[in-house]
Amino acid sequence: MTVESLALDEQTRRTLEGITTATLTTVLLKKGLRNVWLRGTRPLAPGLPRVAGRAFTLRFVPAREDLATPASWGSPISTRAAIEAMPAGCIAVVGAMRVTDAGIFGDILCARMQKRGVAALVTDGVVRDVEGVLGTGLPVWCQGTAAPASVNGLTFVGWQEPIDCGGVAVFPNDVVVVDQDGAVLIPAALLDEVIESGVEQERLEGWIMSEVMAGAQLPGLYPPNAENKKRYEDWAADKR
Repeated sequence: MTVESLALDEQTRRTLEGITTATLTTVLLKKGLRNVWLRGTRPLAPGLPRVAGRAFTLRFVPAREDLATPASWGSPISTRAAIEAMPAGCIAVVGAMRVTDAGIFGDILCARMQKRGVAALVTDGVVRDVEGVLGTGLPVWCQGTAAPASVNGLTFVGWQEPIDCGGVAVFPNDVVVVDQDGAVLIPAALLDEVIESGVEQERLEGWIMSEVMAGAQLPGLYPPNAENKKRYEDWAADKR
């Protein structure tokens, strides 16, 4: 049974796109979550912008010869059908078992995702038809490229269900943020408090960076001791 897709409101999205994935991992670490960075999810092209969105999950399992065939692409349970269920603004998160010799999506599927308004594709697998994929303009985070099709090594089994992507448990409607450091998962239930802490962490680190650029030494500054914390709080109060 698939889970209904939820929208991420515009203000939340914009706020998240101002918080680095590095900051988010630190914030989540402080909340006890260490396993939130999706391994193997690297930007396919340099200079991709930071993107945030709700996870729309897709799941592959190992290839089984009677199921993983070109004919399966026309099945009701197929990547094609899953793409038609994707809402605008979602991030397609695909668990591909970190298989690197079978491309899960190519240029035509990525073009359709882009036309549907999908914000990004994130997978621990690889894509194919890379020149065409790049030409679609769909932001992609993956392990790289491979010419063979998905059915050479994988069987697609469903969408909008819990998956493993890069060794991280991803549930439908969790929130994913991607940038040049990769992809980070924010559990849906923690979204508001992670945003609040993330905005504050970015503000603090911006102040620390300004101090470093002015010649300040790191001990007592990063992390700030009581004296520097008071200086920062006074500075932040003036900015609010």
